Amino acid sequence: MSLKFHWFLPTSGDGRSIVGRGHSVPLGADGLPAPSAAETSAATAIRPPDIDYLAQVAQAAERNGFTGVLTPTGTHCEDAWLVTAALIRETQRLNFLVAFRPGVTSPTLSAQMAATYQRVSRGRLMLNVVTGGQADEQRRFGDHLPHDERYARTGEFLSIVRGAWSGTPYDFSGDYYKVQGATVMAPPEPRPDVYFGGSSPAAGPIAARYADVYLTWGEPPAQVADKIAWIRDLAADQGRILRFGIRLHVISRDTAREAWAEADKLLSYLDPNEVARAQRVLGRSESVGQQRMQALHQNYRENGYASDLEIYPNLWAGVGLVRGGAGTALVGSHAEVADRIEEYASLGISEFIFSGYPHLEEAYWFGEGVRPELRRRGVLAGSDRSEASERSETSGASGTSKTSGASKTSGAPGTSEEELALSSSG
Repeated sequence: MSLKFHWFLPTSGDGRSIVGRGHSVPLGADGLPAPSAAETSAATAIRPPDIDYLAQVAQAAERNGFTGVLTPTGTHCEDAWLVTAALIRETQRLNFLVAFRPGVTSPTLSAQMAATYQRVSRGRLMLNVVTGGQADEQRRFGDHLPHDERYARTGEFLSIVRGAWSGTPYDFSGDYYKVQGATVMAPPEPRPDVYFGGSSPAAGPIAARYADVYLTWGEPPAQVADKIAWIRDLAADQGRILRFGIRLHVISRDTAREAWAEADKLLSYLDPNEVARAQRVLGRSESVGQQRMQALHQNYRENGYASDLEIYPNLWAGVGLVRGGAGTALVGSHAEVADRIEEYASLGISEFIFSGYPHLEEAYWFGEGVRPELRRRGVLAGSDRSEASERSETSGASGTSKTSGASKTSGAPGTSEEELALSSSG
């Protein structure tokens, strides 16, 4: 099986603690993430998501052999389409997995945007369709449909997008859309792959019919295996075969002790009151996947250790204490992280979307630690170029570990609890 590895663009901000907006730590009165470490600590310095810093992260991902970068969608991050379009000329071969919500734009317009993007980028677009699992976030964009109907609408949306790309004017009349002659100037070449996630009964059939890659958050292997079997069966009923991907954070170090020490530091920066507030808000999510993530945090205790939340060997649920969406991380030595990657791959996972705090430095830890280990094992054979080739191809890009300004950014004061909830793919 050919494996692909993707990284993540932190378009809501970055730092050495679990930071972000909306799907991460609670915001303080100044609109900034508010971990419990001293304000003067470098651990709490927020790197604003300006284009220069995001370019460094993208270049680091490219330099370290990642195929693409996932870019989230939601109120509390920069727009994924615009940010990634700006980064096309900052990179050479990196693909952009652009998260977007069906239902807030016309499907024909979305088809046109994707087709144009594919030509401008010379084929570097991938699409992450985020149906949305948080009612208040959906209402913010004018979407008042209930959960299951949002998935039904997504199916119609993707049908129109595919029809508009067909090269022949496409008519469609459904419960949520009616279009006549939907088309684009020229079909995208290649057609962007559609990445889709969803754990609810309403999500499965839509994924089976329209997705190219089904995504799951990082649950223990047994749960992931069950989900893969479920989607495979649904796809078989449609006469289709899907690929499977998993979304995880990662903390990989030369030794397991160093990796878990880093996880302990991340945990120590969190105020227990922030954890309680985040869990209260995330507990109101309509997302079945979010509910499954939240169930993994049962062993959390104030002043505890990161290892308290090791729910499976090297699988840590600590990130999800204050962050919606992907809430688990692979933690361990490079060899141990490689072991878990191989285990998930044995279940049928062929694409891995990783991230880590801070995203610039962690891209190098993975690229310089885990990838060589996988290469030594032959796991990347046939799907990976040599490290020397990767490095030489991107030597002209400024993909160094030097960071841009890490000053705190301003944000909207008085952020409500609801704005903590999962609002993006991430």
